[in-house]
Order: sequence, then structure tokens, then C-alpha cells
Amino acid sequence: MRKIIQIKLSPEEYNNKELLKKEIAKTSGIDSRYLSFMITKESLDCRKMPEYNLSIVCSNNNDLPLIKPLPFLDVRNSSEVLVIGAGPCGLAAALRLIQKGLKPIIIERGKPVEERKKDIANICRNKDINEDSNFCFGEGGAGTFSDGKLYTRSTKKGNIEEILSLLVHFGADEKIVYQSHAHIGTDKLALILKNIRKTIEKCGGEYIFDTKVVDFILNGNSVVGVKTSEGEEIYADKTILATGHSARDIYQLFYDNNWDIQAKPFAVGVRVEHPQMLINQIQYHSQKPSLLLPPANYSLTFNTKDRGVFSFCMCPGGIIVPSMDREGIMSVNGMSNSLRSGEKGNAAVVVSVTEEDAEKYSHFGALSLMKLQEDWEKLLYINKQIAPAQRITDFMEKRTSSTLCSCSYMPGVTSVNLREKLPEFISENLALGFENFNRKMRGYITEEALLVGLESRTSSPVRIPRQNDLQHTQLKNLYPCGEGAGYAGGITSSALDGINTANKIAEKLGV
Repeated sequence: MRKIIQIKLSPEEYNNKELLKKEIAKTSGIDSRYLSFMITKESLDCRKMPEYNLSIVCSNNNDLPLIKPLPFLDVRNSSEVLVIGAGPCGLAAALRLIQKGLKPIIIERGKPVEERKKDIANICRNKDINEDSNFCFGEGGAGTFSDGKLYTRSTKKGNIEEILSLLVHFGADEKIVYQSHAHIGTDKLALILKNIRKTIEKCGGEYIFDTKVVDFILNGNSVVGVKTSEGEEIYADKTILATGHSARDIYQLFYDNNWDIQAKPFAVGVRVEHPQMLINQIQYHSQKPSLLLPPANYSLTFNTKDRGVFSFCMCPGGIIVPSMDREGIMSVNGMSNSLRSGEKGNAAVVVSVTEEDAEKYSHFGALSLMKLQEDWEKLLYINKQIAPAQRITDFMEKRTSSTLCSCSYMPGVTSVNLREKLPEFISENLALGFENFNRKMRGYITEEALLVGLESRTSSPVRIPRQNDLQHTQLKNLYPCGEGAGYAGGITSSALDGINTANKIAEKLGV
């Protein structure tokens, strides 16, 4: 006999196995001696006192559904599909191709994750940036060295549970399947990527690392292969383009060849870092929050007269990292490990940017917003990876900070008046947003909070348009997808877009 129940539990009850089982038995009416159960949905309600809301499948005869191993086929002698980019989109597409009986050949400009870590360590020590192996490029894409959050508002792309089950198959904790804001963490993502690679190679798929695609090989208006930075020509009937939102050279390639691309709005702002304990106190309504509660996060939005101000990519117990992909520019991001045990918490707070804001770049056509983004990153550059920073209280008072509070950003920060550096419409709207956030989270504006700039790689400033069958509007057999094509934002939506693209290709090829 199975029953589906909903219960509410305090953190103490939820984290005590005996109390948890007792409450489930009481609500379900099943004798605890014969009870088996599986949590199917979990959320933490913090509007008053923290309380867990749980959906649970209960049984008295051990007939609960299990996460089944996923089947992957041997594709050594199958038709080949090029996959450009080994981020969430490209890897999910490659795995689906294998399930459909097609052989993926993955071309990644960066390095395998274990080698990529060394280049990232150098960046954090203010050494030279490897332009093809950094926080943006390399196995796993930008998502590898981020918070590893698995949440998307997009429900049109497909079933997010498909992505969660895929990640569990390759080593993620099963809890991600039912948590409302699931999270993996950078330390776990690296192992998952290695497991994915082992499966792809075992099935006959191929990886080509340290190799950048520099051009497409055309037969008329059909893409039949690619040219690489190593001087190779690699041919295939179908090509998936999943290069991520920082591959400006790909956008430039389209622009130079008059292939269809479009300017796409994005957002820009700063990373806001608070002591994690302060965030916990505010969100859990307590000066001494229970140690059984997870590090708290937040998600805030505010609409001014003409644009939105919003937080995203909140990293509880995390750090701020340098996300520039070359020298001479400044861009930051956030990341955290699985335990989220750091003393600080940070989030991007950004202002929406539209094509009208890039009027003086209009001669660049579809690249206008990309050029604007690039110039802002140059404007905030100081030296190496040193980042400009300012206390939020000083930002609100329009003064340079005489001292800075401690910061998790490893390369180091220096005091800069961000009000003077940022475009006026960005800084003024950020100030309005902070005032609103402080009303929603009393104590958000505090001398203990630091602003670090520039948060600029929020999404792609260019869209590569495609038809209903997901092929490019002009180049046949080319399938632009994921964040880099402007059709996703984050790990899960990118992976879903990759799966949908692989399904379309399989359908085209009749497999």
C-alpha cells in the first residue's frame, strides 16, 4: 500500500531520523515497524519561524520507486555529430546523442577539469590568465566553478527532473531530486564531470580538448564541418554549437561573415557580499539561528520606472571569484562548495540593460551590447585580477570607502568609488534597489557589506537565432543552443536545451 502525504516539520524534527519517521508514521497511519518512505519534495518556509514542507511517498511493503540506472549505447560505429563546447548544454546533448545511438565528438577550447583547476589557481594568485582555460572555459563550462545551483524558472524546455536524475546517475546526492532549490557545489561537480567523461568515452564518444573552433566549413549554406585552431578540418553532418555566453570570438565570426545574429538584453552590476551569519539572522528571524538550518539565501527584485533591479546566483557560504577570460578586463562571479561553509555569502545584484543603452555602439549592429559589455569590463579594470570594491554604506552616501571589510575574493580588492566608475543609470538604479532590499531584509545595508565589481557575465549579450527545428536561421545543419546562443540561463536550462537539440537531430536523422 502506498500513500502520499504532506507534513510540516521543525528543523529539529526534520534532522532527527527517529522523530522524522515517527511523524511520517503518525500522519500516514502506517505502523512504523513496517514503514518505508521516500521524500519527493522539500522546501524550507522562512516567512515566520523556519519550517520544512515535505511531500512524502509512504509504503508498508517496500514497493517505493527507485532512481533507475540510465541506459547508454555503444556508438563507436555510429553516425557522428560535432558538439562544440563541453559545458552543461554540450555535455547533456552528447549524452542524449549516445542514448539515441549517435556518436558525439566534443570539441572544447579549454582543458579537462583536473588540469583546468591549475589554471584557475594561477588566476586567483594574480598570475597570467590562460584565455582558453579559466573560470569561463574548460570542461564543464562556467557552471563548474560556480554555486552549482539546479534551479530554473523555465518550464517550457522540458522536465527538470530529467536533468536531476542524470546528475544523480553520475554521482550527485539523491537529495537534489526533491529539494526545491537543489545545489551540488564546485567540489562535487568536478567528480561528476569525470564520470560523465568516462561514460562518453566508454560508449565510443570522443573529446578533443585544447582545441578552439575558428570557422565553419560550408557546402553552400550547409555546415558540413569545422576548422580548428590546430589547423584541422573535422567533418560531420550535424553540428551543435554550445560555446557559452563568453565566447565572443564566435559572435565575431558570425558578424564578420554576415550570418544571422541579434543583440540581446542582459544585465550588469556588482557582487554584494555579507557575513553569512548576518544573512542567516535576517532570513531566519533570529539572532542565534539553529545550527540545523542550512546557510540562508535570498532572492530579491525591484522595478524602477524604466528597468529591473534584481539579485541572482546567491552563493551562501561561498566566495567571489574572477571570471574574466583574458587580461585587461574585470568581471566577477560567485561560487560555493557543497557544504557552503564559508563565512561570507554573496549574490549578484544587477540592473537590466537594453539595446537603447548601447546607442553609441549602434554601428556594431548585433554586437552593440557585446561591445558595451566589453568596454564596461575594461573601465573597471585596475591591475591583474585586483577588483574594485566599496562598502555598501559608502556607495549609498556616494563616497569612497576609507577602509574595506574583509572579502572572500582571493586575488584581492582595492577601494574604488563605484558610483564614479559605473554608468550613472546603473549606479542610481542599484542604489534604489538596495533601499528596497533593505526594507525587505532589515540590515541588508550595513557597513559589513561589500560591493565588488563588475558582475557583467549575467547572460549572453547576443542571440544566435534558430528555426522551430532548432537549426540556425541561415546555416543548415548548425544547431545553436544553450546560454551562448541566448536560449538558456544556468546549468539546468542549458542542459535541457542541449537535450532538446539532440532529440531534434536524432529525429532528423531518423534514429
